[in-house]
Amino acid sequence: MARIAVIGAGMGAMATAARLAVAGHQVTVYERGDTYGGAVGRYERDGFAFDTGPGLLHLPAVYRDLFVKTGKRPLEDCVDMVQLDPAVRHVLDGAAVTLPGASRGGVATALDEAFGAGAGERWNALLGRARDTWDATRRPLLEEPLRTDWQVLGRDPYPALRGSGLLRRRPPTLAEVARRELGGGLGELLAGRVLAYGLDPDSAPAAAAALPYMEQTFGSWYVRGGMRELATAVYERCRERKVEFVFGAGVRSVLTRDGRAAGVRLADGTEAAADQVVCGIDPRQLPGASVPRPRGGVPARGAEAPGRLTLLLALSGARPADAVHRTLVHSPGTAGVRLVTVLRPDDPATRPDADHEAVTVSAVCGPAGGAPVPDPEKLLDLAARAVPGLRERLLWQEVRTPEDVEAATGACGGSVPAPALPGDGGRMLYPANTTALPGLYLAGGWAHPGGGLAHAGMTGALVAGLIVEGAEFRGSQ
Repeated sequence: MARIAVIGAGMGAMATAARLAVAGHQVTVYERGDTYGGAVGRYERDGFAFDTGPGLLHLPAVYRDLFVKTGKRPLEDCVDMVQLDPAVRHVLDGAAVTLPGASRGGVATALDEAFGAGAGERWNALLGRARDTWDATRRPLLEEPLRTDWQVLGRDPYPALRGSGLLRRRPPTLAEVARRELGGGLGELLAGRVLAYGLDPDSAPAAAAALPYMEQTFGSWYVRGGMRELATAVYERCRERKVEFVFGAGVRSVLTRDGRAAGVRLADGTEAAADQVVCGIDPRQLPGASVPRPRGGVPARGAEAPGRLTLLLALSGARPADAVHRTLVHSPGTAGVRLVTVLRPDDPATRPDADHEAVTVSAVCGPAGGAPVPDPEKLLDLAARAVPGLRERLLWQEVRTPEDVEAATGACGGSVPAPALPGDGGRMLYPANTTALPGLYLAGGWAHPGGGLAHAGMTGALVAGLIVEGAEFRGSQ
């Protein structure tokens, strides 16, 4: 039985801790804050409750697998998950379209009605090419430790449409694919789905089309009571497996002895010995010498990652029966915002009674490399396109800037990592789960395979596999 120190109590860190504990290791989690979950937080006031981080889960199979592998109670016995249907409503200048969940034919019909005959066929054909991208890279990008020859993932596997002129000089960007293979409002839909992940379609590789393919194929899921309930379920599973949590214990550095990780030094100067150390936070929060990366590693990520401006809105009046859980409001260039995400969960746990509604509005912004933080009033104006009568119903709002996120979670600049992608010479990849320091591993959204609830959860399986089975581990079969 090895002693393992885990830095941070975010979702990837806890997923790693639970898997290691069930393998028989003694696991202690050191968290700088006073609670678990990392970015998956909750804000409550006057009977209203809001998620302060991710509002939806994609690829729920990641957490189903975690619960199967770490205990007797499956995920569905621990949280009440529902698949969104409709999946999303897009509001564009002069058009609006509501797309059903998990229905290829239904999506095609809705797009034909909104953009004219043939639009659904073009969309599904593009997602068919995105499926080829997904199939070609799913295992090395998501289910295996990062290969030593990671450069092969630097080539974009998206099969651009022949005759489109997109492959003459270089692989196309997602924005170029959207314009040439879809065009008009249909292209804006594709670009918006990628913008929502914090990726810039003008620079993201065409392989980013795999993200809307993933959503349409596997669905978008909400946990009743808010996504914080998922964090609580993972925390409780860790506790069931005898994982120890030490809150208010920020880590200053990783200890070394005889050329390998030997524990952690806490902010108060005390030292905690360990046989293995898992860094489950952004490595930039620790001194560079504490988290060495091997030579020839993937390009550094993080400095360019944007943050989010989020408005938590308490509204009077009942949620309309025809309201959609998630709406994407497209607004190229308006107030420096290209896309606004509006979440309106039909969940009694988020409001004081049926005569009120809790709404979350967010937009990708700086200061960590994104657009400047917009005026919250401008964000309200855009959100009103998704919620009629918004200003008249508004009781109060809570504004959360990237600086607030940094203060609450420690994330550098309040930045939010996006999922890893192939292409663009490997610029969209994250550091491997192993490091140049033996015994030190990376988990969470800032390690392979990147950000988002599902991807962070995947790091738990990868890191646990590497520790339990050693360097020969090649992922679950």
